[in-house]
Amino acid sequence: MSVTDPHTFAGAYALDALDPDERIMFEAHLAACPECRQEVAEFVSTASRLALAASAAPPPALKRSVLRQIADVRQEPPRTVPETRVAPSPRSSLWLRRLMLAACLVAASLGGVATWQHQEAQQARKQARQAEASADQVAEVLTAGDARTHAASLPDGARGVVVTSASQNRAVFTASGLGTPPKGKVYELWFDDDGTMRPAGLLDRGQSNQITLMDGTIDQANGVGITIEPSGGSKTPTLPPVGLIEFPA
Repeated sequence: MSVTDPHTFAGAYALDALDPDERIMFEAHLAACPECRQEVAEFVSTASRLALAASAAPPPALKRSVLRQIADVRQEPPRTVPETRVAPSPRSSLWLRRLMLAACLVAASLGGVATWQHQEAQQARKQARQAEASADQVAEVLTAGDARTHAASLPDGARGVVVTSASQNRAVFTASGLGTPPKGKVYELWFDDDGTMRPAGLLDRGQSNQITLMDGTIDQANGVGITIEPSGGSKTPTLPPVGLIEFPA
């Protein structure tokens, strides 16, 4: 297979690691290749689920209990098993590559994993359930058979991608390299209904890389706009869009 085969670019595209010429070529290829759209969607879907991981600080009594029992617990000798070499199948190798790329995507696009204190565990579980429900909806859009990918450059070298699904009637927005808005401001998403902007949710001002399920349904929208609005958002845009992502007819 040639190194310039666009089918090999799905992982690098998900990581925003293609150069401009390769990106243009691959996005043109995506329009006609459902397999590559599915593969890109799987990387982002896996990343959104991995990002739900959480940890809690152990109670102080746990350390004391472990130290108290160390002197009384005999360490078991290591068990040896005859080494058996099994050649990986092409399918297992494919999923291994996907898992490795998905892990990279977590670090590149979502900036790590949330950590909560033990005393906040109950609230953390509630937030995790809400986040998991949102992640399920994101996954449904990204893995839909009719998922379509639309990408555009944003200011200061940032990149925006919108994945739409007519069957789900929803859209997912991802951003990489997004600059921090001015103090007291926030990025707001809009569905462009043939020139009329409809609110579609706010972005987290503290993250340059993020993924979010857009508020509301696609309906007759022919694109997505991004504006900078006062904290809390606006009902209608107060400034011209800093980015527009069009949905081809």
